[in-house]
Amino acid sequence: MVKKNSKSAKNAPATIARNKRATFEYRIEDKIEAGLQLMGWEVKSIRMGKVNIADCYVYIKEGEAFMHGCTIQPLNTASTHVICDPIRTKKLLLKRSEIDKLAGLIERQGYTLVPLSMYWRKGAWVKVEIGLGKGKKDHDKREDTKEREWKVEQSRVMKKSRLDG
Repeated sequence: MVKKNSKSAKNAPATIARNKRATFEYRIEDKIEAGLQLMGWEVKSIRMGKVNIADCYVYIKEGEAFMHGCTIQPLNTASTHVICDPIRTKKLLLKRSEIDKLAGLIERQGYTLVPLSMYWRKGAWVKVEIGLGKGKKDHDKREDTKEREWKVEQSRVMKKSRLDG
């Protein structure tokens, strides 16, 4: 029996939430990992899986990156002395050089920053994978849909031929 390497299991990110719509709406050219500045009740809610990043976007203002539209539903057992705002704008933790590079690409070349996924890193840190992409046109989306459907059909045919042969 083969043992699993415990170190690789600890370092592998555990996904909290994915933004599947982002890859459909945008052509992602680069991915960046960013930390997230959270309050205590938000971390507890994230541990319970009460987060949604589907309608979320990232913007840069005054040299800092922020994530807007991320919904974290507060737990019923949240503290009574803290006012919980489920759609609070969250600050992203990035290096100055990364922010400057992203700001230049957004302003000059028309790129958009979209959160792709949220996951745990090293067990305790919430990280967000941000995609740097450009919006797709309708014909690009149709081509992607046709290609995806063709791959599904192709796998069905291959599976059927293996069973018959």
